Amino acid sequence: MFARLDHGRLLRYSGLFTWAVIGVPLLYSWMQPWQGWLAYAAFGAAYAWLTTGLGTRRRHPVDFVLLLVLTVAAIAVCYYSETGLGSVLLMVAACVLPWMLSLRVGVAWLVLSQLVMVPVFVQLLGFPLFEGIMQSLLYAGFAGFVYVTSLVACQQAQAREEQRRLNSELRATRALLAESVRVNERTRISRELHDLLGHHLTALSLNLEVANHLAVGKAQEHVSQAHTLAKLLLSDVREAVSQIRDSDAIDMAATLLPLADNVPGLHIEMRLPMPFLIDDPERAHVLLRCTQEIVTNVVRHARATSLDLDYSWYDDGIKLQARDDGRGAEGLVAGNGLRGMRERLAAYGGEVEIETRPGNGFCLTLSLPLMPAPDRVGLPLRFPQAPMGESPVSEAAA
Repeated sequence: MFARLDHGRLLRYSGLFTWAVIGVPLLYSWMQPWQGWLAYAAFGAAYAWLTTGLGTRRRHPVDFVLLLVLTVAAIAVCYYSETGLGSVLLMVAACVLPWMLSLRVGVAWLVLSQLVMVPVFVQLLGFPLFEGIMQSLLYAGFAGFVYVTSLVACQQAQAREEQRRLNSELRATRALLAESVRVNERTRISRELHDLLGHHLTALSLNLEVANHLAVGKAQEHVSQAHTLAKLLLSDVREAVSQIRDSDAIDMAATLLPLADNVPGLHIEMRLPMPFLIDDPERAHVLLRCTQEIVTNVVRHARATSLDLDYSWYDDGIKLQARDDGRGAEGLVAGNGLRGMRERLAAYGGEVEIETRPGNGFCLTLSLPLMPAPDRVGLPLRFPQAPMGESPVSEAAA
């Protein structure tokens, strides 16, 4: 049963269980002020909200307000109940800190929240100042243990997410490599057919044509028939070579779709033309890397819940429009990822345009010139992100 629960859910359920158990002695002693029960209920509600989708849900400013409510409610329970149960609730709250705050800020928050309990122990519970400080440090030690345990769980969740991202990029790169190998092999076969079989059949046809002029009688009929068959065979070889070269392109759908698989907290929808074939492996690699960079930036920085990737052909190349529903920005400061994307595209005559406003997310428009081909215009297919454990299926296949 517990094997099916991730670290976030285990922390959520164990914290809620501890919160519920603390309510038993409070109910037994019947905490008189109604403000105490209000603080107790506020702590449970705030904890339940903050631990929903722990590690996968995008954080909003209201979450940090609830974190403050969580801490104040625990102190209030201690104050109104005149017991140390509020310090136990602060231990429960400590498991949320690594998922929301940096290490330094989280440790400072933990220490300060425990030091605030010193006046409660001294004024309400009648502890001497030294004993009140020692009592607070004792609970701080327990809370520190909970904090470190939650920090380890948070780091492992981040490591799993990084591994998932690397695996998706590896599968996309492997698909691109497989397509490139297939293209190279078909190119080699077409060249062998053209250079060896085609040349020999041409020589055979010429010799049969000469023999046709020299032969007489029935022999001439057979030579003429052999000449005709040789020309037909040469025509078939040329047609086969042309067909192999015409299909000598990389299927970008098989290459790009793995990037949209199982991205926690982000719904990725890809709209791809049909067919989506690129005959230049280097440009296909550029398009793949740019898509990877867009997905990575949205996951790490945008605080978005959805990402639309719209691929389409224009006059002499491919255009990608990426739009997310994240927080956006007032001014754009290009990092290494965006600069690398611009450099990749510029090497092949492409460019990228970026539009953003606070609250409206980012919109990137990439253009990558390609060799003109008449059969590139196709019907658009929609590839929404598949549920966990399933593979995306095109509408045509469905």
